[in-house]
Amino acid sequence: MFLSVPHGGRLITALTPSSARPEIARAYANRPFIRLSPREISDLGLIAIGAVSPLDGFMDEKTYRSVVERMRLPDGLVFPLPIVLPVREEESRSLRIGEVVRLLDPSDRLLGLLTVSDIFHRDLEWEAQEVYRTTDPAHPGVAALGRLPGAYAVGGRVTVFDDWSDGPFAAQALTPTESRARFEALGWQTVVGFQTRNPIHRAHEYIQKCSLEVVDGLFLHPLVGETKEDDVPANVRMECYNVLLERYYPKTRVVLGVFPGAMRYAGPREALFHALVRKNYGCTHFIVGRDHAGVGSYYGPFEAHALLRQFSFDELGIIPIFFDTAYYCRTCEGMVSHKTCGHDEGSHVLLSGTKVRQMLRDGLPPPPEMTRPEVAAVLIGHYRKNEEKVPAVSGH
Repeated sequence: MFLSVPHGGRLITALTPSSARPEIARAYANRPFIRLSPREISDLGLIAIGAVSPLDGFMDEKTYRSVVERMRLPDGLVFPLPIVLPVREEESRSLRIGEVVRLLDPSDRLLGLLTVSDIFHRDLEWEAQEVYRTTDPAHPGVAALGRLPGAYAVGGRVTVFDDWSDGPFAAQALTPTESRARFEALGWQTVVGFQTRNPIHRAHEYIQKCSLEVVDGLFLHPLVGETKEDDVPANVRMECYNVLLERYYPKTRVVLGVFPGAMRYAGPREALFHALVRKNYGCTHFIVGRDHAGVGSYYGPFEAHALLRQFSFDELGIIPIFFDTAYYCRTCEGMVSHKTCGHDEGSHVLLSGTKVRQMLRDGLPPPPEMTRPEVAAVLIGHYRKNEEKVPAVSGH
C-alpha cells in the first residue's frame, strides 16, 4: 500500500503567491467585499491548501443541499459537512452571479478573491437537525449557526494568497502537499492520522502506539482552529504534544502537524469529515475513538464507528481504526480497553474530564496512570495562569 489517493482523485488547491497581493488589490479595489469571521477564514484556508479536496471554493446551493441531506456531493462522492460562506441579506441582494468579490479578514486585510456562482438561502433549522441531529441552542454547532449574520450564503471558486497560515503554528502548518512529501521522504507507505482538540493523555498514547504497530508512521494532527471557550487553548495543547513526543515516542515515526480547521462538534458526521481530510493529507489509516468529535450527551459513544462502517473502502479511500474506551487497569498493570481487559471497574483508573480539570485548577496532578507528569506540569501551569488573571472579588 502507498499513500492515499486524494478524495476525488487529486488535490485541488487555490493558492496564489502573496507577492501578487498589491497588484490584485489595485485591480479589484472597487469590487464588493465580504468580511470573513475566524471560522470562515479557517474554511477558506482548508479550501486553499486542498485539505477539503475536491472543493475548489465555497458550496453552491445544489452542493449544500446534497451534502446536508445525504452526505454526498452531487456527483455521489462522500462528503458529510457543508462548507459555505454566509452573508447578510443586504449583501446577498447587492451581489451578482459571475462577479468577482474580495475576501477580507476582520482587519480588512485582503485574503483572496471569490467568483460568485450562486447566491442562496440556507434553511438553518433543517441544517442543524440534519448535521448536528439537534436544534438545541446549547449545542456549540447550533449556537454557531445562531450567531450567523443571516441565512444567506454565496457559493463560488476562490483564489487565496499563500501566506494564509501566518501565525504561532506556521512551522507545523503542513499543507497536504507538504505532508505527503514529508511522509515520502521518511519512506512511509502507510500512515495513521490522529485528530484531537484536547491535551494528549495516556489513553491517546495507548491507541496511537497500538496503531503504530501496524503502520509505518503516525501523523499527530491536532486541530488549532476555533473551538469552544472552555476547551484548552491550542498553544497549551501544542506544548503538551511536544513534551510528550520528546520523551515517549520514536522520533523517526511521528510527524506533528496542525489542522487549521474549526471544530464543529458534529459527532459522527465530523468523524467522517476528519477521516476524509486526513486522506487528503496522505494518511492511509485514521483513528476513530470513543465519542469522536462529540460534545455533551448529543451522540452515543460509538455512533461515529457505526457511521463510518456504512461506507466501503472504495467510497472512503482510508481505513478507519476503531478503538474502545482506554484506561489503566491496576490488575493488568497497564493501559487496556474493554476489548483486552476482563477485570471489574474497581481495578480501573478512569476519571471524568470535569474531575481532571478540577484537579488541575487545584494544582494537583492527575494520576500518572492517566497523564504523563510532563503533560500534567504544562496543564497545571496553564490553569494557574488563568486563575491569576481572574480579579479578586471584594466583600463590598
